[in-house]
This record gives sequence, C-alpha cells and structure tokens, in this order.
Amino acid sequence: MNEQMPADPSSGGLSSDEKTMAMIGHLSAFAGFTGIPFANVIAPLIIWQIKKDTMPFAAEQAKEALNFNITVSIAGIISAVLIFVVIGFVLLPIVMIVWIVFTIIAGIAASKGENYRYPFALRLVS
Repeated sequence: MNEQMPADPSSGGLSSDEKTMAMIGHLSAFAGFTGIPFANVIAPLIIWQIKKDTMPFAAEQAKEALNFNITVSIAGIISAVLIFVVIGFVLLPIVMIVWIVFTIIAGIAASKGENYRYPFALRLVS
C-alpha cells in the first residue's frame, strides 16, 4: 500500500532546500506533542500555505501530511470516545504508533526527494 515514487526527473531534480522543506512538512506533525490542540494539523497546513507558490514538491508533501494528520485526528477522537466501551484502550495506542511510524517514514522519503503517499489517509484537502 506504500506508494513511493521518485520525483519527476524532467523537473531537473529537486533542490536540497525543497527536499528539506518537504521533510519538515511531514515532521511538523510532531508539533502535536507540544500540547497545543490540533497542532499536528496546523503545522503542515502552515508549511503548505507558505510553500505552495514557491516549492511545489514541498507543498504537495505538506498537503499529504495535512490529509494524513486530519485522518489521524479523526481516528484519535473516535478512539478516545471508545475508551468508554474499553476498545479505545487498545485502539488509541495503535493509532499513535501508526501515526509516529508513518510520519517518520514519510519524512525520510521526502528528504530523499520521493513523493510519499500515506496509506489509509482520507484525501480531504486536494
């Protein structure tokens, strides 16, 4: 399900700055650990909005991170509600682990210039 494709070679390659910004777009989701509500969604949104006109690859990766983090936030809220019927105690740690692992994988792929698409992500922002 993991779709990693190298960047378009006809584009003349990607600059180091663009790869770095793409990686930051993914890893900015860890702003959610600051305790600020929905910072995992807000941070990729800011990167996408800042870079959408100047760095298309970085903007696309930040948008992908935004979609994934919206999906994870929805899953986390549902899991938190399901704690009242016990299943949430199992689901919430799974959601957190999947979020952390896929975000790290995406950050590494973006730093290599690979177009990473998260599996299981709702494509709400296009």
